[in-house]
This record gives sequence, C-alpha cells and structure tokens, in this order.
Amino acid sequence: MAIGRAKLAVAQGMSVWVLEAPEGFGDADFHAHHAIQITICLSGALSLTSGTITINASAIAVAADAFHRFQAHGLLLFIFIEPESRAGRALGRRLFAGQVLAELEADDLLDIVEPIRGTFDDRLPVATLLDVGRVVVEYLAPPGPTLLPDPCVQKVIEHIALHPDKSLHSAAAACGVHLSPSRLRHLFVEQTGLAFKTYLLWLRLVRALEVYAQGRSLTEAAHAAGFSDSAHFSRVFKRTFGLPATTLERI
Repeated sequence: MAIGRAKLAVAQGMSVWVLEAPEGFGDADFHAHHAIQITICLSGALSLTSGTITINASAIAVAADAFHRFQAHGLLLFIFIEPESRAGRALGRRLFAGQVLAELEADDLLDIVEPIRGTFDDRLPVATLLDVGRVVVEYLAPPGPTLLPDPCVQKVIEHIALHPDKSLHSAAAACGVHLSPSRLRHLFVEQTGLAFKTYLLWLRLVRALEVYAQGRSLTEAAHAAGFSDSAHFSRVFKRTFGLPATTLERI
C-alpha cells in the first residue's frame, strides 16, 4: 500500500488530520475506532465502505466503533470526535439514523475547509487546523441542549481521563459512584459501546497522539500513554486507524 503524507493537530475531544494520498492509496484491512469520523475530500476521490454499504462522495461520516475501510487519493481532511462529548452526541443523533456511514452535503463543507489546502505548502498553524475542525462540527451539529452520558458513567470517564492507570471500580469509588460491579460494567458498555478495558486502550491511544502532537517522538508518546513500547503502540494504531503511525507529521 502506498503511504501518503499526513499532519495532525489534537485538542480535547477532537483530533484533526490532513492527508495527502497518492494514487492507489487505500486501507489493506477494515478497522474501527471509538470516534466519530468526518472525512472530506478536497481533491481526488474518496470511497468508504462498511462491508454492506459503500459511499463514493466528497464528504462522508463514519459512526463511532464502526468497522470500515477507505480508498482515496488527493487531499483529505479527517476529523475525529469523541462520541461521549456534547458535539459527539449531537453528531451521532443528527447524522446516522441507524446507519454507520452517512454521505454529507459537500458544497458548504468544502468552503469551510478551504484554509487547509495549503497544509503541505506552508506551515499551517495548529490553531487554524483545529478551528476548521470545530467549524465543521458546529456546522453539522449546531450547539444546543445535548444529553451527556449517564452521570455515573460521565464521572468515571472524567476520572479515568486523568488517571488512566485506574481500574473501573477504583475510579468509580474515587468519584463516589455507588453501583454494583456488574451493574457498572453493564452501564459502561451501554453508554460507551465498549468494555472498560477496550475504552481504556482507546484513551491511551488518544493520549499518545496528544503527546506526539506536542513534539515528542513516537517512542516517548507510546511510553507516556502506558504502552509497553513503540511497537505495541504502532500495532494498536494501525489496527485502529488503518494507517501506520509513522505516516503522521506534526504541524
């Protein structure tokens, strides 16, 4: 598989990637990640499939935890949004309606993302890339009242984001959640779609991306996030995003 250049910027609840994909670029395997994905093709072509659905379009959304693969070439923008965030909850309700892929109206989105066309020609500021991502999300799901996860699960999520080495029940005890172990495990899966250990691995992956985006090496990022070594991090990254971690550059 040919590998394109990519750059990323990371903020709380969101990461924004720009990928320059050569002709013939595409995933070797299906993959899934615990984030809502918005993909916008500024040039070239984009095709996404979930196995039962294939969409060829300039702008496509992928639901959280959905197995998918893509084939593309040209300049691509990927926006990953945490599904438990307010924006993620709003996007989930507005975009998918029981489907895991959704074609988006591209005309207005292409106008919004116009600033990122020069990503590989100039040193685009991180703030600009993140601002573009936020505007896209607000366009697709305008701010408004949005239900967050169950308060007990929300407390646990907030606690383990700060203390990723904690177990589910120690985190629950620390933030005053008084539920039986079995009820808490069931509620966590119901609200996040993932078992706790899988969710914790996702948080570590996100943490590694944050550290890498701050200027540290991939090895340092892997260790900071609790991976045993960079090889372990690289395997999880490839399985989750369908791309080698070494593809990514920093702005």
